[in-house]
Amino acid sequence: MPNTKRSQTVPDPKRLAYDAIAERTDAFCAAHLNAEYATLCRELAAALARKRPSPLVSGTPEVWACGIVYALGNINYLFDKSQTPYMRSGDLCALFGVGKSTGAAKAKQIRDLFKLSPFDHHWCLPSRLATRSTLWYITVNGYIVDARQMPREVQAVAHEKGLIPYIPADRQPDDED
Repeated sequence: MPNTKRSQTVPDPKRLAYDAIAERTDAFCAAHLNAEYATLCRELAAALARKRPSPLVSGTPEVWACGIVYALGNINYLFDKSQTPYMRSGDLCALFGVGKSTGAAKAKQIRDLFKLSPFDHHWCLPSRLATRSTLWYITVNGYIVDARQMPREVQAVAHEKGLIPYIPADRQPDDED
């Protein structure tokens, strides 16, 4: 499995805000999602705490927690009925006690701050990296190709540039997710 772990280091002045948010996202993910979502939520909350200036200085922990889960849910297709886990966006917001428009607006703010998109492998659930075909499309000599089908040398360059999450040619057959 590729190393997709991000820092959970939080500056001391933001520790209380981070802890309050992480407590809520951990509880939510334990009850409704999974451990992978919980880890990504903690990492995104820590990234928000490190942002200068940190947006966590204003707003409630419930709204931030909802926005974090909502933003990561957008990226990982949480709101798509064909996916597991699945949840409606309105239900997600209601479980945090946050209005749907407020949750969506906070998620958009977070996505904009970090330029998050469904094509970004950095915030994809690790168990889905291998199967999310859109994460593997790269342009080579003007053609869009699937990096998994390219020679290892091309994969290595794409990985060095941060275009793909890992080098597929280096995976062992028993590395399956």
